Amino acid sequence: MAVAGKDAESAFECLKAIAPPVKSVHGVFFGHNAAAELETMLRESAGATEPPPAVEYAIRFICLLVEKDCFRYVDVLLSGIEQKLDAQKGIIALSLEAASAVDSGFEAEMARMIREKLGAADVKMKTSVRPELLGGYRLRIGGFYIDASLKGQLAEMKADLEAVI
Repeated sequence: MAVAGKDAESAFECLKAIAPPVKSVHGVFFGHNAAAELETMLRESAGATEPPPAVEYAIRFICLLVEKDCFRYVDVLLSGIEQKLDAQKGIIALSLEAASAVDSGFEAEMARMIREKLGAADVKMKTSVRPELLGGYRLRIGGFYIDASLKGQLAEMKADLEAVI
């Protein structure tokens, strides 16, 4: 059963909603019996005799992960699915680490430049403050990585000096 288009987006949203409550279940929770019990619980909580396709996909996927003892990887899988859906929609994700808080004007300008230069439909930006950078920033866009931090520059200088000495 292939999932595509709007069904894929809806199923992904259902997965994101179902995963946290399943994570909160304590104890050993894997194997065919646990998956069957979980499926029963999820179907009962859905409240419909036949859930919509997106909910059905999400329930089956979660139960498969539990049955195969792979549920611990659900966050990684959700991240991968989100990246794939974003790529299909032309959305570029970037991660910005800065030594101090970044103002919204800088974020907006960065997003505009990325949209313009890379032809992205939209930009998802995750920013974080990393005081250990001392100054500057680190930027990751897909497989590209730019280190314009003071800490990075000092590390380069140290490596250059050690190569000479």
